[in-house]
Amino acid sequence: MAQHLKTLLNGNQELRPLLAKAQALSALQRHFISVAPPHLAQSSQVQVLGLQLGTLSIAVANATVAAKLRQLAPELTIMMQNRGCEVSGIRVKVQVSFDRLQPKPAPHKLSKTAQNALNELSLSLNDSPLKLALEKMANIKS
Repeated sequence: MAQHLKTLLNGNQELRPLLAKAQALSALQRHFISVAPPHLAQSSQVQVLGLQLGTLSIAVANATVAAKLRQLAPELTIMMQNRGCEVSGIRVKVQVSFDRLQPKPAPHKLSKTAQNALNELSLSLNDSPLKLALEKMANIKS
């Protein structure tokens, strides 16, 4: 799919600059991820926005990551320069809405053995909130 899109963009003279810009941003993202500390450079927390007049703009998901990257900016700039990037500074922006949604975990389903064990336990109890909760859990379909 990505290759088809690349071929389409490359085949159209008006869209070719868009492809070049996307490839440049992708390369900057890879370079930045490779020089930044791994715990800060997680792709879910950091996104390269662009390079303008030598200043690399980065969006981050929270202020804590932003503060640490601002502290490391001079060192990261040198490391980016050593990789051949024409970066003279790094600008960090906090974009809370940038934080990507984490997938919701699938609900755990009980096996028949677990359902039977909960059911047996609930039968051995007197009427109580615990008994009702166990019965409810035992009746959930797997």
